[in-house]
Amino acid sequence: MGAFSYFPHTEEDIRKMLERIGVNSMDDLYADVPKKFLYDREYDLPDALSEQEVRDYFSSLDQMNTRLKVFVGLGAYDHYTPSVVPYILSRSEYLTAYTPYQAEISQGTLRYIFEFQSIICELTGMDVSNASMYDGATAAAEAAVMSLHCTKKKSRVLLSSTLLPNVIKVVRTYAKFRGYEISLLAAEQGQTSLAALQKELEQGDVAGVIVPELNRYGIIEDFTGFAEAIHGAGALAIEYCDPSSLAVLRTPAEWDFDVAVGDGQSLGIPLCYGGPYVGFMACRKEYLRKLPGRIVGETKDAEGKRCFVLTLQAREQHIKRERATSNICSNQSLMTLFVTVYTSLMGPQGLYDVNNASYGGAHYLHDRLLRTGKFEEVFPDRPFLKEFVLRPSCAVADLQKKLLDAGYFAALETEEGYVSFCVTEKHSKEEIDALVELIKEV
Repeated sequence: MGAFSYFPHTEEDIRKMLERIGVNSMDDLYADVPKKFLYDREYDLPDALSEQEVRDYFSSLDQMNTRLKVFVGLGAYDHYTPSVVPYILSRSEYLTAYTPYQAEISQGTLRYIFEFQSIICELTGMDVSNASMYDGATAAAEAAVMSLHCTKKKSRVLLSSTLLPNVIKVVRTYAKFRGYEISLLAAEQGQTSLAALQKELEQGDVAGVIVPELNRYGIIEDFTGFAEAIHGAGALAIEYCDPSSLAVLRTPAEWDFDVAVGDGQSLGIPLCYGGPYVGFMACRKEYLRKLPGRIVGETKDAEGKRCFVLTLQAREQHIKRERATSNICSNQSLMTLFVTVYTSLMGPQGLYDVNNASYGGAHYLHDRLLRTGKFEEVFPDRPFLKEFVLRPSCAVADLQKKLLDAGYFAALETEEGYVSFCVTEKHSKEEIDALVELIKEV
């Protein structure tokens, strides 16, 4: 320890701490760890490098990454990020300002969280939004728990089988440890079955129903009759949404749903090898006090100036754990800012243009792939926006290898043996044509 002058603890400090907990040395702290798991060799670290040498070294590591053209979605979409977004995020007042508890010194953080909530409410049509969550899957799980809190003596939550597989798995994990039951709703021609929903609701034990706006097949689901059936059974109607697509599709509020959840990744957040992303949850005002997490509100200070405060914070560190609406949800502050800056830059017209370009590219690729003779339509009468599945007539492994070797990530295989494709505004007609020509060679 003495060799590292920047360590805050002296040898005497360490001795006193070890003595306090009843051990003689630092090694005793790891006495329960089998020796075969303890690393006892020198670390393979390079000698001291200059700044330029460090930059060159990490640049060489970066060159080892394979950069693919992404034609896959399934809940994580390769939308364009305007260059100004990361520059605003890197400003010190945002990058390090994670804790909004002291309103007098965190107005910047509270302001953009408030704006994030406002944006989510505008996109979903709901009355109130919380201050973000971990990701879309955990937001869906929290919505399931919320439906149980909002209904009395109900013990079951229905999930559409057309939800993304990772969302279903996360909700099931929550249910296992929270002690409630999950049932899957059957699909009919690629969409959640209304008949299956009505049959399940007849049992009278359903607290909430979660269905996707854009489902695992890319289909835009039609919820005609869903809200009436769900509300008639005394349950909550919950929609899992892609917030980017809500700029052009019917909102959860327009479907008369009670809660909207989803992942904000499609609002300009890069794919990032799976994270970090940001979940959201919005609801009607009558369910405000059952909404998990924190809510930032607008008020006035002692001088009458507009300011922001944490209005509701029913989390486990603020109230008794057993009364908390959630024990896991958190505010993904930096990603919340990301979504806020991106959406503010794009505006309604920008988001419309993103969806319009994605729609055009996806339908162009869909039609060209069918003309190759190597695919068959799976759901011919179902509308889709930017994502779709086809049934391949060639070996999927051969198809994927051909595409990967040429720098494409596409034709992701589903559980049913279909292959999934997705097109966003980042893909040019030339890239799509090149993809199709490669597939012709398989």
